[in-house]
Parts: sequence; C-alpha cells; structure tokens
Amino acid sequence: MDLRLAGKRALITGGSKGIGRASAETLAEEGCDVVLVARDPSVLEDAAAAIRAKRQVRVEVIAADLSRQTEVERVAEAAGELDILVNNAGAIPPGNLLAVDDSTLRAAWDLKVFGFISLTRALYPKLRERQGVIVNVIGAAGETFDPGYVAGVAGNAALMAFTRALGRGGHKEGIRAVAINPGPVATQRMERLLRHRAETELGNAERWRDLCAAMPYGRPAEPEEIGAAVAFLASPRSAYTNGTVLTINGGP
Repeated sequence: MDLRLAGKRALITGGSKGIGRASAETLAEEGCDVVLVARDPSVLEDAAAAIRAKRQVRVEVIAADLSRQTEVERVAEAAGELDILVNNAGAIPPGNLLAVDDSTLRAAWDLKVFGFISLTRALYPKLRERQGVIVNVIGAAGETFDPGYVAGVAGNAALMAFTRALGRGGHKEGIRAVAINPGPVATQRMERLLRHRAETELGNAERWRDLCAAMPYGRPAEPEEIGAAVAFLASPRSAYTNGTVLTINGGP
C-alpha cells in the first residue's frame, strides 16, 4: 500500500534505536525525509548512515537532551518545515510507590512527559502551517495500572489524555494527534524491565526470557511492527484518525 508519504518531512525523537529507529526506517521507506533526535551523537550517526544506505531520502540528525527546555527549543528551531512529529524518547524506571523517589520520578517525567508536551508545543506552529500529524508512542502501562511501575503508569496515562485533548482541538486547525500504546517490544529497554521483573518475581534476573513465554504468541512485538503502525497513522491513508490511542499488545 502506498501511504502517500513521499516528500513529507518527519522528526522522530529517540530515533537512534528501538521503536524510534524502526519508525524512521519505515517512514524513509515510504519516501519521507527524516530528522532523527537522540542524546548520543555516534549512535545517531550510525542510524542515519544505515537509513541513507538503503533509501534515497534526506536524513538529518540532531543530538539533544529533550529533558532540558533549552534543548527542546534548539531542536524546534533546527527542525525546519515539518509534516510529522513522532514523540518517542523517554524511559521511565520501574518501581512501586515507595521505591521511586521524587527526584527519580521528576527526572523521568522531564524527558518522557514534559519532553513530549514541550516539544509538541514548540513545533505546533510549524505543524499547523502544514496541517501536520503528531504521533505519540507512549506505552501500555497507562492502561494496565501495574503498581510495580507506578511512575510509568501515571506518566503514560497523562500522555494519553494529552493526545486526546490535542485531537479534540487540533481538527479545527487541520492537525491530527494520535498515540500508540505498545505492549512488550523487543528492545534493550524491554530486557532491562524484564530483568527487574524476573528478579522481583522469580528471584533471578537471568530468567527474564522465561517471562516472554507468557506473552501473546510467546514473544514480544518487534520494533518494526510498531514502526509500521506509526507510519500508517501518520499517513493520509489514516486522515480521519484523530485523538485515538491504539494499543498494540498482542491482545492479552
């Protein structure tokens, strides 16, 4: 299916690996020019080089820490014209209410929650000018309410509400806002979370792979499966999808 994305320009945060990189690769495959944003310049350059080697599109990188407002503003200024914003950067640590102190929670939310909101605000005028699309890659914790991941549950639920509020108002300005809540995805971050869970539940972090057997189809999702959904939701093929939060968790 031609997603009618050729010639559009997309900015993807957390774009150097995992879901972000998979999203960038899929968008590039569909003909989008892409701007990858992440903290590590060397990892960013590796990801950009890999995409350039396969696709005849423009690939730019911006190394930035989106937990800092000055960096958010720098990225927004450097982004240029924009059709698609994929908010994906951020990793909230596991832990129950007593295990996650205020400083840890605030640091995680500065990137995942305020980072999404601040960058969207900074880029909103550019997106409005081109009747663009905002895709927030959030996470299923905002729906599952796991007490062992309390900071992620609360942060993700906030971003779900943020997406729906954007969608409710955005259609008046020609902007769409959608979100994806992935369940477990085969990334380095998933391994870290499963190691923590295996240590807590099984007494051995090295048994984290045992937890995958209980997942739907006996496996986590692949990043490319989420990236494909990002591209479709961002495309004109999904032009009437707005304020929607799509859960991709294998259907447990």
